[in-house]
Amino acid sequence: MFRVPGSIVNMGWGLRPGDEERLTPEKIVTAFTSLPRVLRLVWDVQPAFTAALGALYIAQGFVPAATAYISKLLIDAVVAAIRTGGKDGAATLVIWLVVAQFAVQGAQALLQTLANIVQQLLQEKMSYAVQLQVMEKANALDLAFFEDAKFYDQLQQAQREASSRPVSMISQTFGLARTIVTLLSMIVVLTQLQWWLAVLALVAPIPSFFASMRYGWWGYQQMRRQSPLRREMAYYNNLLTTDTYNKEIKLFTLGDFFIGQYRRLAAQFYEQARALVVPRYLSAFVWGLGSQLVNGLVYLYVALQAVAGRITLGDLTFYTQAALSLGSSFQGLLSGISSTYENNLFVNTLFEFLEYKPRIVGPVDGRRPEGEGLTIEFRHVSFTYPGGKGQALRDVSFTIRAGEAVALVGRNGAGKTTIVKLLTRLYDPDEGEILVNGHDIREYDLAALREKIGVIFQDYVTYFLTAARNIGVGNVRAIDDLEGVRDAAGKSGADAVIAKLPEEYQTMLGKWFDKGQQLSGGEWQKIALARAFMRDAQLLILDEPTSALDAEAEYEVFKRFRELTAGKSAVFISHRFSTVRLANRIIVIEHGRVLEEGTHADLVALRGRYAELFELQAEAYR
Repeated sequence: MFRVPGSIVNMGWGLRPGDEERLTPEKIVTAFTSLPRVLRLVWDVQPAFTAALGALYIAQGFVPAATAYISKLLIDAVVAAIRTGGKDGAATLVIWLVVAQFAVQGAQALLQTLANIVQQLLQEKMSYAVQLQVMEKANALDLAFFEDAKFYDQLQQAQREASSRPVSMISQTFGLARTIVTLLSMIVVLTQLQWWLAVLALVAPIPSFFASMRYGWWGYQQMRRQSPLRREMAYYNNLLTTDTYNKEIKLFTLGDFFIGQYRRLAAQFYEQARALVVPRYLSAFVWGLGSQLVNGLVYLYVALQAVAGRITLGDLTFYTQAALSLGSSFQGLLSGISSTYENNLFVNTLFEFLEYKPRIVGPVDGRRPEGEGLTIEFRHVSFTYPGGKGQALRDVSFTIRAGEAVALVGRNGAGKTTIVKLLTRLYDPDEGEILVNGHDIREYDLAALREKIGVIFQDYVTYFLTAARNIGVGNVRAIDDLEGVRDAAGKSGADAVIAKLPEEYQTMLGKWFDKGQQLSGGEWQKIALARAFMRDAQLLILDEPTSALDAEAEYEVFKRFRELTAGKSAVFISHRFSTVRLANRIIVIEHGRVLEEGTHADLVALRGRYAELFELQAEAYR
C-alpha cells in the first residue's frame, strides 16, 4: 500500500511546490498498485453498471477514426461532384456520406449520454457503499481509536475523498482504454504519410504530463497535512450550527470568537489553494501552447503536401484530423494517467482506513456468561491510556460477588470510569487480569459478554429518535417491543416523562427533526436509565448518569435501582453519599489505586479518606 513518508506528514503545512519530497518513478508505480483493488471495489457494488461503463467508453474510442475517414471521403466526393457536375451518382454519394457523418455523430452523442447516466448512477451507489464500509469499520473498532486524533484524520480523509474517487478512477481507466483505441488508430493513419509525424505528435504532450503529476503529488501531500485543521474548522462550524452548544455560546458571546477562528483557518487554506492552483494552471497553459505549436507545424506540413499535389483535399482533412486527434489523444492518455495517479493517492486513504484492525476481539467459540449475577474479580490490574503520561490504574484488586451492589467512590479522575471501561472490555489491562465467574474476561465471546452488561455513562447519548426507540436501543433486538419499552420506562421513571409528550412513545425527541420535543437534563437521564432496564443484564452499571437530578430524585432512582437489581450484580458511581450508602460495599479509589473498602459504617469508623469526604459533604447540608 502507498504510504506518505513520515517526514512529509510531520512537516509544516505551509509548503510551496518544490518544498516537498521529490516525486520518483517508484512512487508513481507504487501509487497504481491499488488500481485492481479499486476496480474490484466498484465491481462488487454494481458489476453490470461497471461492465456497461467500460463497453461504452471503449466503443467511443473508434468514433474519431470513423469521423476523420468519413470526412475524407465526403470532401473527395464533393470535389468529384464539382468536377463532374453531380453526374454518375456523385451527388448521391455526397448525401449518403453526410448521412453517415450525422449517424456517427449521433452514435457518439448517444454513447456519451449513456455513459454519463451509468456513471452517475454508479457514483450514487458507490458513495453510499463507501460510507457504509466506513461506518461498518468504525463500528468494529475499539474505543481507543476514537480517542486518537490521527484516527480522526484518517476517518475524515476516507469520508471526504474516497467516497467519490473510486468511480472517477474506474471511469478514467475506461477512458484510458478508449483513448488507447483512438491513439492506435491514428498512429496507423499517420504512418501512412510519414512516421515521424506520429512521433512528433506523441512527444509534444509529455512535459505537460510530468508537470501535472508533480502538482498532483503536491496536492495530495497538502491534503494530508491539512486534515487536522480541516477537522478544527468543521468543529467551529458545528459549534455555531448545532443546538447543543447554542445556549452557552450566546450567553458567553463566543460566536464572534469562533467565527474569527474559522475565518483565520479559511484564509490560510485559501492561500494554500492559491499556491497550488495558480502555478498548476499556468504551467498547463504554457505546455499547452507548446503542444498547439507542434500541431500547427504538422498541419502546415500536410497542407504543403496537398499544395504539391501529393495528397488529395480529402487526405488533407484526413491526415490533419488524425494528427490533431493523435496529439490530443496522447495528451488525454497522459492526463488520464496523471488524474488516475492523483485519485489513487486519495483512494488509498480509504484502504488505509479499512486496514485498521480492532485489538479487542473475542475468541472463536468463546465462553458465554451464565447464571444470575456475575462475579467480577480484578487481580493486580494496571492500565495506561494510549498516549497517556501516567497510569490510570495501578495494581488494582477487588471482587464484586454475584448479587452484590458495589459503589465506587473517589475524586474526578481517580480511575472509577476506567474500571468500568475495563470491565466492559472497551479496553484491556496492561497488567493483571479481570475474571468473570472465575474465567479471564478475554476468554468470553465479546458480544455475549456485553449483552449481559447494562451500562449508562455520565455522558450518555441523547438519540434524536422517538421516545420508544430512545429506550429500545438498550436492546436493539427488541427495539420495537413496545411492552418491553413501557416496562423499562416504568422502572426508570421515564414513563411519567413520556406521558406528557404529544404522541407519548411515538414522539420524536430532540429539535433536529420535524415535531421534535426537547427534554430537560433530568428527563433525558430517565430516558437513558430506561435503556439499562431493556436488557436481561446480569451486571448493571450506573456511571453517574443521574448528575442532573436533585439529591432526593437521585436517591429515589438508586433505591429503585437496587430493588430492581436484586439477585444481580450492580456497580454504581456517585458523588452523593446518601446514594452510596445503598450499596452492600463501597470501594474508595484514589490516584488509580484502591485506597479503602468496606460498608458505609466500616469506612466511617475507619476515619480515613471516605470518612473525610463524607464529613465534608454532610457539612454542606448542615
